[in-house]
Amino acid sequence: MEKEIEFTGIMSDKPKENPDFFNWNRVKVRYCDGASFTGESENKQKGLFFRGQRIWQVAMEELMSKGMHLANQALLSGCSAGGLASIQHCDDFRALFATSTKVKCLSDAGLFLDALDVAGGRTLRSFFDGIVTLQGSGKNLPKTCTSRMGGTSCFFPQNVLSDIQTPAFILNSAYDAWQLQESLAPDKADPNGYWRECKHNHLNCTAEQIQFLQGFRDQMLNAVKGFSMPKQNGLFINSCFAHCQMENQDTWFAKNSPRIGNKGIAKAVGDWYFDRAEVKAIDCPYPCDNTCHNLQFRSRS
Repeated sequence: MEKEIEFTGIMSDKPKENPDFFNWNRVKVRYCDGASFTGESENKQKGLFFRGQRIWQVAMEELMSKGMHLANQALLSGCSAGGLASIQHCDDFRALFATSTKVKCLSDAGLFLDALDVAGGRTLRSFFDGIVTLQGSGKNLPKTCTSRMGGTSCFFPQNVLSDIQTPAFILNSAYDAWQLQESLAPDKADPNGYWRECKHNHLNCTAEQIQFLQGFRDQMLNAVKGFSMPKQNGLFINSCFAHCQMENQDTWFAKNSPRIGNKGIAKAVGDWYFDRAEVKAIDCPYPCDNTCHNLQFRSRS
């Protein structure tokens, strides 16, 4: 883990890079527990101790003691596993503050879907089941969900979103690059390498593969349908092959940043947070968006 990182994108303190949030107090809580700050279990015999929930609670206590309790505005955000954490802990974060404090949550690339992989299996469900079982996460997931279904299902945001009471914003790519590589077409589900070139560079995808990915997009839009209905919630789902867009300056706020209609990500999030406009931005399907910053990966030898 790096000892020092540059704050860019939504973390930047420069008004030209981050017009709505540049003068906020900003804290990055480094992620190291492996279960989006939900774990609580131990195996002394094997020397394993999972304390994600305690880490979350102590980090919040520390920040509140340093003055966060005086905030009149607060935003819990995160990317990828942090985006998942910002969904799972959203209402807990809201509960820390006075009712007069404006509190909202932003999840970037955290909308992991319980989707079938290219072999018809459930790679990500199996992975999440291992996490939840090993770390005892079930007891710390939202009770509104675990009262209806098992812990593994409740680790997936799609089963938690509709129960969140705090205003929240989903920023996600409909063709999430990490999920394409690790959930939809992992090597284990693609032993002959049919998907290898496609998942490293979307320009190499066949028409059949693009059709499969359009089905994944349909699942994502279906997963956020109920969440998007309340006025307090916001959406920015673009058609880029990307993963995490709010802390990268070029995707957050730059002259050529990704846009849906005439609005970029920073403007969309700012309009939603400060109640300047309702934001329910959903991009048309690939390949219509020419503003994307698509990720490409080197093929493994």
